Amino acid sequence: MKKHIWILTLFPEFFEPLLKCGIAGQALRGERTDGNFSFEVHLINIRDYSKTKYKSVDDTPYGGGPGMVMKADVLKDTLLEGVMKAGNYTELSQLHVIFPSPRGAVLTNELARKLATTTLSSPDKDIVFICGRYEGVDERFLEKYVQEYISLGDFVLTGGELAVMTILDASVRFVPGILGNKLSSEADSFEDGLIEFPQYTKPREFEGLNVPDVLLEGHHKKIVEWQLEEKIRMTKKYRPDLHEKYQKKKIIF
Repeated sequence: MKKHIWILTLFPEFFEPLLKCGIAGQALRGERTDGNFSFEVHLINIRDYSKTKYKSVDDTPYGGGPGMVMKADVLKDTLLEGVMKAGNYTELSQLHVIFPSPRGAVLTNELARKLATTTLSSPDKDIVFICGRYEGVDERFLEKYVQEYISLGDFVLTGGELAVMTILDASVRFVPGILGNKLSSEADSFEDGLIEFPQYTKPREFEGLNVPDVLLEGHHKKIVEWQLEEKIRMTKKYRPDLHEKYQKKKIIF
C-alpha cells in the first residue's frame, strides 16, 4: 500500500532538505518501510491555483488590521484540483486535512506516536498538510475543510512549513519499519516522562573526562539501574518541570 502525503505550500523548496536527507527523508521517499506500505510526498504550490492575473493568494482582512489573509477560494481550488483531481479521489472523506495552528494540541512524543500509528499508518485516508502564511487563513476554509490542528508550542513561526516538517520528522520515526532498531525510539527522551541518560563512545578518556566505570563492566542489571538514575538526575537538572511531573506520577501510582 502506498500512503500519499500532500503538502500545500507557497514554498515547496522548503521541503527539499527534509526529503533528501536522513532517515525521515528516506522514509518519505518510500525507501524505508516494513514492506507493507510506503510513503509518497506531493508538494503542491498554492500559487499555481490562483485564478488572478498576478497569482495572488491573499487579501486584506475584513475589519481591518495589519497583514494579509490567505484566501479561502484559492485554498479550496488547490485542495480540489491540486489534490483531489490530481490524486483521483472521489470524496473528501478519503483525505485527512491537518493545519498547524496555535489552536491545536501541542506536539509531544505521545502525539507523534499517535499520528504514526493511526493517521500516518491508516489505510483509509491519505494526508493533506496546509502550510499557512501571512496573518493567517480565512476561517471559512478552515471550518469547511480542516479536520485536525497541531501546535508546536506557544510561539509564532513565519509560516507553516517548518511546523509541517517538524510534525513529519517527529512522527515517521514511530512508523513500523522506519527505524532500523525498534528499541531506538523506546529509549528516547520523554518515553517514560524523563529525558535521556548520557551517552558515551570512544575514546575512553576525553580531555580529562572518563567514561563511567559502570558502562565498562558489562553488568547489564547495573547498567540499567545507572541509566534510570541518570535519567532522573538529568531531568531534575535540565527539565525540573518534567521532574516534578515524574515525581507526582510516582506518588500517584
